Amino acid sequence: MTAVPGMDAGGLSAWLAEAHPDLARGELTATVIAGGRSNLTYAVDGAAVPLIVRRPPLGHVLSSAHDMRREHRVISALAGTAVPVPRAIDVVDDTAQGSVTGTVFFVMERAPGRVLAHRAQNAAYGPEALRGLSLDLARHLADLHAVDPAAAGLGDFGRPDGYLLRQLATWRRQLDASRSRETLNLDRLQEGLAAGIPDSARSGIVHGDYRLDNALVVDDGGAPRVSAILDWEMATLGDPLVDLGILALYWNIADLPGGDGAVPSAVDPDAGYATFDEVVDAYAEHAGIAVPDLRWYRAFAAYKLAVILEGIHYRYQAGATVGEGFERMGALVEPLAVLGRRTLDARTRDTPTAEPRREVH
Repeated sequence: MTAVPGMDAGGLSAWLAEAHPDLARGELTATVIAGGRSNLTYAVDGAAVPLIVRRPPLGHVLSSAHDMRREHRVISALAGTAVPVPRAIDVVDDTAQGSVTGTVFFVMERAPGRVLAHRAQNAAYGPEALRGLSLDLARHLADLHAVDPAAAGLGDFGRPDGYLLRQLATWRRQLDASRSRETLNLDRLQEGLAAGIPDSARSGIVHGDYRLDNALVVDDGGAPRVSAILDWEMATLGDPLVDLGILALYWNIADLPGGDGAVPSAVDPDAGYATFDEVVDAYAEHAGIAVPDLRWYRAFAAYKLAVILEGIHYRYQAGATVGEGFERMGALVEPLAVLGRRTLDARTRDTPTAEPRREVH
C-alpha cells in the first residue's frame, strides 16, 4: 500500500471491496500521474483491472471547474458512441466520511495507451503516422460534436443558449477567486471578449479542454491512433467551436514565450504533425460543415488557460499543489493574455468601426 497526497489507498481498498467486490483483489497501490495541472489523477494497481481515480485538486478550487460527477456522467453517457472513452466504474461523495479522499472522487478503468506530451516521444513514429494521428484527433472531435445530447442522456447536461456569455462570467469568477497580483492584460482581454461575443451557429457536447495530451494513444500496426479521450471535467453543452479554439492554442503552444516545456506538447510539424489548418479541414470534412472564423474562440482559449494557470499560481503560492513544474505556471499568464489580445485585435481590425486596443505594459 502506498501513501500518496490527497488519497488513502487503504481506504480505497476497503471501499472497493465493499462497493465492487468483483474488482477487489486485496490491498491497492496508487501513484500520482504526473502532468495534470488541475484535478489529481492516480493510477491504481492491485484490482482485477488497472484503475484510475480522479479527485479535485488540493486547496483553493472553484467547485464548478472540478466537478467529478459531471466528468463521470459524460464518460458514462458516451460509452457506445463513436467517441472513445474509458469505462466508468463509480462516483463517490467521500466528503463527510473522509476515508478515501475527503472529496467527491470517481473511478474508471485504465484504458490502454500512453499520453504523447513531449516531442521526444515522436521518435517512435514516422511523419505519415503522426500526420494520421493529427487527423484522427480531429475526426474524434467531429464525432463528439455530432453526438445527440438527448439521445445520449445528456439533454440536461447544460444550457446551450447564452453559453459563451456564461463561460466568460464563470472564468471571471475563477480569476477573481484566484487573485494575488495585478493581471491588467488579462482583464483587458476579458473586456474585449465580452464586447465581441459571436453568435453560436450550433450547439453540442463540448469537451472544454480538447488537446493531444488529453488523449491516450496506442500503436495499431505501427501507426498511432487514439484509444481514449480523457479529462472531461469541463464538459457541458454549448458552442462546439470552443473545442477547436482550445485545440488551436495547444497545437501551437510551443510558439508561446515560455510555453515550450512549461506546458508540454508533442505537436511538432517538423516531425510530421499536420498544421492546424489541416486539422480544421479534417474536422470540417468529417463533420460536413464549414468552419467559420475561429479568432474569437482562439482568444477565448488563451484567456481560459491564463485563468487556469493563475489559479495554479495561487495554489502553488499557498503550498497546495502536488508534483513538479507548478512554479513556472504563473509566468505564462501574461504571454497568454497578450496572445489573446493580439488574436482578438486581428479579428476586430476586420470591422472598420472597431478601435484598436493597446497592450498594457
